Amino acid sequence: MQIPSKSSDPFIKTMTEKSGKIRSVFLEKITNSTKNIPIKVMLGDNTVVDQTTFDPALVRQYYQEILKKISDWTTQGISVVSDKDLRRLFIKYEIQEGNYLLSCHMSLQYHALLYYKPDNRVVEIQKELSEIINKTKNLETQVSEQGNKLIQEKLKEIGQENVDQQKLFEIFFQNDELANTLVDKVYSSVDENFQKLSKRKSDLFKELDNMLIEIYHTTPVLIDEMKMIAAEEGCLCHFDLEHVKKDTKEGNFDSTKISSKIRDSLLKRMDEVLAAI
Repeated sequence: MQIPSKSSDPFIKTMTEKSGKIRSVFLEKITNSTKNIPIKVMLGDNTVVDQTTFDPALVRQYYQEILKKISDWTTQGISVVSDKDLRRLFIKYEIQEGNYLLSCHMSLQYHALLYYKPDNRVVEIQKELSEIINKTKNLETQVSEQGNKLIQEKLKEIGQENVDQQKLFEIFFQNDELANTLVDKVYSSVDENFQKLSKRKSDLFKELDNMLIEIYHTTPVLIDEMKMIAAEEGCLCHFDLEHVKKDTKEGNFDSTKISSKIRDSLLKRMDEVLAAI
């Protein structure tokens, strides 16, 4: 049973009311933790523009504070999910009272966007890369032709000169020594200057990658699980109450059968969460 709930049971109504207070405070805290700060970034065409971002570390810190205050609850700590530019930072924690398991899920979903640092070194790297690519364009064609020639010669040696592309792939896949020998031969036949330029190009691309920075964007609104799955920005906060029977969790149960003692314990647990956040 997810809480907040539309159940008419007075106990569940009380839990829903407490959940509402918790969700309200959680949204306020997340709003404060994700306040935008200005930042300058560089686009791919070297234009410097103004953007805004927030620091996810502040949300992580807030989560840590919550978990410290509810040490009796079971939790796996802070989790992060990344899917391309989408990020999700969340915590889940739970506690059992009698045969009932109360769990809470708090999450922030946001987007991460890549830009370059506003550094003139980015311009220098791009310029040098452009020059290297122009220099090596013809040499790459020569290397490819030389490589094909060496492959055909080697295949002829082993009696496989008429194989198709699929068979050729299988030969190399199954024979690492043959593949490595051919690679070494191709590179040993390549002009030394081309080798230096290729290494320099690789090093420059790595350096350029290190000049990238992420900025973060979210919208401080409460969303449900469906909107989270749909990759919408926002934060989620809800509770689940389940009946545990023979190590099996049941979401559908008769809440009127919960004893008054367990009800009081569950409500106190909700109060613990409110105090913790």
